[in-house]
Amino acid sequence: MYKHYKGGSFKVFSDSDIKQIHEATLYLLEKVGIKIHNKRARQIFADNGASVDSETNIVKIPKGMVEDAIDSNPSKIILCGREEKNDLLLEGTNVHLGTGGTVLNTLDLDTGKKRPTRVDDVAGYAKMTDALDNIAFFVINCYPDDVPTEDVDVNRFYHGLANTSKHVMGGIYTMDGLKSVISMAEDIAGGKEKLKERPFVSFITLMMSPLLMEVDYTDFLIEVASNGLPLTTPSEPLAGANSPVTLAGTITINNAESLGGLILSQLVNKGNPTIYGSTSSIMDMRSGTYMSGAIESALINAGCAQMSHFYKIPMYGTGGMSDSKMVDIQAGYESANTAMVVALSGCNYIHDAFGLLEFCTTLSYEKMVADNDSVGMALRAVKGVETNKDTIATSVIEEVGPAGHYLDKEHTVKHVRNEFYFPSLADRNPRSVWEAEGSKDAFTRAHEEARRILSEHKPLGFSEDMEKKLREKYKGIK
Repeated sequence: MYKHYKGGSFKVFSDSDIKQIHEATLYLLEKVGIKIHNKRARQIFADNGASVDSETNIVKIPKGMVEDAIDSNPSKIILCGREEKNDLLLEGTNVHLGTGGTVLNTLDLDTGKKRPTRVDDVAGYAKMTDALDNIAFFVINCYPDDVPTEDVDVNRFYHGLANTSKHVMGGIYTMDGLKSVISMAEDIAGGKEKLKERPFVSFITLMMSPLLMEVDYTDFLIEVASNGLPLTTPSEPLAGANSPVTLAGTITINNAESLGGLILSQLVNKGNPTIYGSTSSIMDMRSGTYMSGAIESALINAGCAQMSHFYKIPMYGTGGMSDSKMVDIQAGYESANTAMVVALSGCNYIHDAFGLLEFCTTLSYEKMVADNDSVGMALRAVKGVETNKDTIATSVIEEVGPAGHYLDKEHTVKHVRNEFYFPSLADRNPRSVWEAEGSKDAFTRAHEEARRILSEHKPLGFSEDMEKKLREKYKGIK
């Protein structure tokens, strides 16, 4: 099982606040409803007792249906890796951070210039994920511009699975692509039931704001749930644009939308492992632009995490992004602050935490390396301070006494690696040593480490027979 730490020390809501948001959510779902453009979904809701207006396509969901879905959804979900050491336990306030974004551009590792992402970037970022120790999972973080739309899904998941043995999650673009990805995962797992026993892939099925389900994503949700595979139902309300400008209002509408998708998954397949979700942020009221590095985004996601804890449902959230156009000071403080806040809130599955720049439209290999240190520090903060007789260390303090030191004590050796986080990128040498080693700044060191990983790291990959089988069966793999 992948190591995890328990968050939850940071809370934006009191118990009474949570109750108010829950009651407002029940009111919105039952009295205002969700506009559902997907005919199949409307029929599923109608068959189970929801009020469906055939003229407006608005579905009103009764309180009992909401409560039944929350009760039937697992409170513990295990997202597996292809290697058991990479399994993730999503439960309570366990915290894991990983990639995400599905962006269209990357900063080229050779030129530093922005260019469209390609299939080799899907593979490259998966390999970076596999190598960097604080990345817990791979949400496929880019869209390959060099393959046709009908082959995008199978290429994204194939190259993801081929280059990391950590859990792979992704969005989907076509129904044929989704079916091919599920079939491919079953081939790799050794059959449908084996994949359900150890699901090393999962899927993102977006809700729309405000209070909307469109046709395609809802079809994908129904298909994934019908196959009994893990999925997440995040929504992305932007405070001030398609949700109220108040953060509490945005959290409330996010809560209603994500629960709407979760309810549908439970109506399709009771007990299906479905993850509550948020990718919410704010709109810059001066420019009308989506903000990815805003601290308000972290507060919204932290609030949603508290709602997920209230429902005892695992949560998929967002933190660690930046609106900077390059890997600079702004990228550092925006990414570190948002990742830290959401991690401390106890969000279970924090995606987008590695490599993202420019309003979540651009990736950087170097930033992935830098974020690995930043997330490592966030996880150390989440871990907190262990307090017991041994760590309080009264006997050791007594033994050393006034004016002594602790360098040669067994207690120091025993605890130092567990108590201190040792960054892999940060330079903690004296200036004289730093100068002797070339006076390299953090970006240069990150660039060198990214190049080393891409040239030297060897992921699990597939056997020759499996590689041949997949490429013969799924002709669109590039």
